[in-house]
Amino acid sequence: MTGDALRASIARAERIVVKVGSSSLTRPGGGLDPDRVESLAGQLAARRSAGHQVVLVSSGAIATGLPTLGLTRRPRDLATQQAAASVGQGMLVAQYSASFARHGLTVGQVLVTADDVIRRAHYRNAQRTLFRLLDLGIIPIVNENDTVATDEIRFGDNDRLAALVAHVVRADALILLSDVDGLYDGPPTSPGASLIRDVTGPADLEGVRVGGVGSAGVGLGGMSTKVEAASIATAAGVPVLLASATDLERAVTAADVGTVFHPTGRRSSTRLLWLEHATAPQGHLVLDAGAVQAVVHGRKSLLPAGILRVEGTFAAGDPVELLDENGTTVARGLVNFDAQELPGLLGRSTKDLARELGPEYEREVVHRDDLVVMTT
Repeated sequence: MTGDALRASIARAERIVVKVGSSSLTRPGGGLDPDRVESLAGQLAARRSAGHQVVLVSSGAIATGLPTLGLTRRPRDLATQQAAASVGQGMLVAQYSASFARHGLTVGQVLVTADDVIRRAHYRNAQRTLFRLLDLGIIPIVNENDTVATDEIRFGDNDRLAALVAHVVRADALILLSDVDGLYDGPPTSPGASLIRDVTGPADLEGVRVGGVGSAGVGLGGMSTKVEAASIATAAGVPVLLASATDLERAVTAADVGTVFHPTGRRSSTRLLWLEHATAPQGHLVLDAGAVQAVVHGRKSLLPAGILRVEGTFAAGDPVELLDENGTTVARGLVNFDAQELPGLLGRSTKDLARELGPEYEREVVHRDDLVVMTT
């Protein structure tokens, strides 16, 4: 599909996820800018009135709470970040509720942590909630739950969260709004830097330098996180438009601005995307060459006979990384045994284990349905 054709498909997408960052909602130094929220709500309400479904992934809770705490920049320590989020989240949602209500629309707040995606039952609950909100005509407003998230269970940025949400809700497109008007082949302020209108695959990003957090100092993500988010979404078959928040109207109505990232893969099961991009491995299993071949190329389950050693502390059902003998990650999967159980099983066949220990040991260490290959 050509770039123009893809942009046209984004413009008419039935269900979109729109992500907006802190710098696009707040004043320099923090504090919510009501005019910016009003503008965003107006444009998304117009899209909704045209018969399309919209999910909004919104940053801004911490930045919104800064002035109330007497702060001018994002704090470094987690406790103060959580305090700012606690104060700011209510203010942010109150403004969204009022702004969308002026267009006859109701919003629903969905706060998540990475743990809600890592834990399968929580993940399914979040998915059901989002689908039901959309069925009821509500605009879901999704944010990371900064109030309770710890460093160990953080997404780290809402760009990545937006990519996962786009897949979870089976969106037809993801629009990432930024404080720059797209992806450039170098720092946008540098002489000679050019806007990249189309990214059809990883080769188009070779040699491209992407920056970090913007000058406002109130957000967490940067261009690198947006490119990463785009790669997650496009690998799952979801096209991505990266554009400036100031070009919102054209982004949601014509998609003729910014940079468009073309899908590089097909829609996979939500379970596998969750496993690859939203899990924090709790340990490692080091495989011999035969097991690597079976898992990576044969798409087989992992059996105890092919495991050389176990690293880390984990329980049955936790995500673990599978490594080759050189320490390279080849796959990730959900393990069926506790870390303490596995050492006594290594190198042995499942039939021998079942005969000696019981039929419950005639099972895979990682079943192929709970496994995603990370290399090819």
